[in-house]
Amino acid sequence: MQKKNTTLPQFLRPYFWDVKFEDINIAKNPQFVLKRIIDRGDTKSLFWALTKFSLEDIRNIITTSRDLSPRTANFWAFVMGINPKQVPCLQKPYSRIPFGPFN
Repeated sequence: MQKKNTTLPQFLRPYFWDVKFEDINIAKNPQFVLKRIIDRGDTKSLFWALTKFSLEDIRNIITTSRDLSPRTANFWAFVMGINPKQVPCLQKPYSRIPFGPFN
């Protein structure tokens, strides 16, 4: 039985500058890995991600995550035919409405 590789290839290291790269485990943190790659990755990293994750995984990230860049969210929504109104990070953020002057 072959052991499944759960580590990331070295060419992805620049996209995970803020965490200890050697400790990232695809099986334990799949959403973190995929979100980082689709938000900041280049063509090579996206092709790699598509060998590890399904289009449904990408759709799930786009329709549930609030912390993707608007550019990334718009791109994937367009490519996948997702209505931008279903993309949380493209919605206007909540802001408190003042109820009159404060004395």
